Amino acid sequence: MKFFVVFAVVLATALAAPPQEERDAQIINYENDNLGIEGYKFAYDTSNQINRQEQAQLKSFGDDISALVVKGSYSYTGDDGQVYTVNYIADENGFQPEAAHIPRA
Repeated sequence: MKFFVVFAVVLATALAAPPQEERDAQIINYENDNLGIEGYKFAYDTSNQINRQEQAQLKSFGDDISALVVKGSYSYTGDDGQVYTVNYIADENGFQPEAAHIPRA
């Protein structure tokens, strides 16, 4: 019985491991601009076709209340070969993702 449990754990771990090309992915493009307390922006692309970009700006909401408003997107290629892209904004209304593959309420 012990052998079966150990075998099942080893098998599950092996199946859950990312493919070799995922583990060996490299960053092929990276940009970063730190604007201090006013915000930031960055973007990167990887060799396994993952892309991300994001920017934030300081927004004033009234007397002594300020916060960063973040906008961005990321994309990746799914196991089905389709490219999935998610655009998002995070502001006073919370995190709001939008994508063709995400159901709308």
